[in-house]
Amino acid sequence: MSKHFLFFISVFIYSSVQAQVLLKNPSENIPPTKSLTKESSALNFIAMGDWGRNGADHQKQVAQQMGITAADVKAQFIISTGDNFYPSGVISEHDPLFKYSFEDIYTAFSLQWDWYPVLGNHDYKSNPDAQVAYSKISRRWKMPARYYAKKFPINGDLNNQVLIAFIDTNPLIPEFYKNAEYGPNVKGQDTTQQKHWLTKVLSDNDPSIRWKIVVGHHPMYTGGSRTDGYDTKAIRSSLKPILDHYGVDVYLTGHEHSLQYIKPEGKTHHFISGAASEKTPVKLIDNAQMVASVYGFMLFSVSKDLIRVQTINDEGEIIFNTIIKK
Repeated sequence: MSKHFLFFISVFIYSSVQAQVLLKNPSENIPPTKSLTKESSALNFIAMGDWGRNGADHQKQVAQQMGITAADVKAQFIISTGDNFYPSGVISEHDPLFKYSFEDIYTAFSLQWDWYPVLGNHDYKSNPDAQVAYSKISRRWKMPARYYAKKFPINGDLNNQVLIAFIDTNPLIPEFYKNAEYGPNVKGQDTTQQKHWLTKVLSDNDPSIRWKIVVGHHPMYTGGSRTDGYDTKAIRSSLKPILDHYGVDVYLTGHEHSLQYIKPEGKTHHFISGAASEKTPVKLIDNAQMVASVYGFMLFSVSKDLIRVQTINDEGEIIFNTIIKK
């Protein structure tokens, strides 16, 4: 029996049991478990995206599992990779969707800590700055601007920190400027200014910075429907040289309604976490280590010398577990 046939059988069996989960190395197929791997002295945070549907399409189920996971590891914060409010963003900081899609859904005590969101393309259909303004209303919603950065100590140690840059990828896509829905809100953005800001952030030579992570909405690579999409190509062309030059460890995004880990040549590991509500098909592209069409999110556990990423579905099962070493 050929290796190719064995690989097909492994993928097929795994897909039928765990929804559509495709692995580059079938040997990494792990038995279903709800027991998290815990890293001592780690900075723990949840990464989720593409979620605001008033609780519909498994948003509530994913939120419940997020709460369980956050409580189990005492997660310090949550990152949202964008498309925070469907179908068309919010119109003001008093928009009822903040209540119906956010406050009323993520109710677990373990999720009452800081949330760090970025803007997705759906957020651009109305008033992106309304989400910035909501930071003055909600204690846990932390979006001081359309793009921003913050250093997070690892286990409270200021000598070992994670630098995270939260960027706005929407203005970096040329086609959006001609779009009737996105155009009005991207035309006023200065992409050169944002890139200069990003290079300044990433060039920080603070010796305490152990890891550099960039969070945006649009991925550079994807095994979803946008593998060759204009948005994927635009982001790769615009951002890849910067991330390569400054040795960014992780590029974390959403946009595709799936969970993916892609490792092309170079230093940067690419993660897509955009399945906090709605899931769409995936395929195993070159350099993809794991692609999954399941509802869920990711748990990042960052230590001084490694980052562990666990992919968790809406039933609380860990479907993939990987380590990035320094």
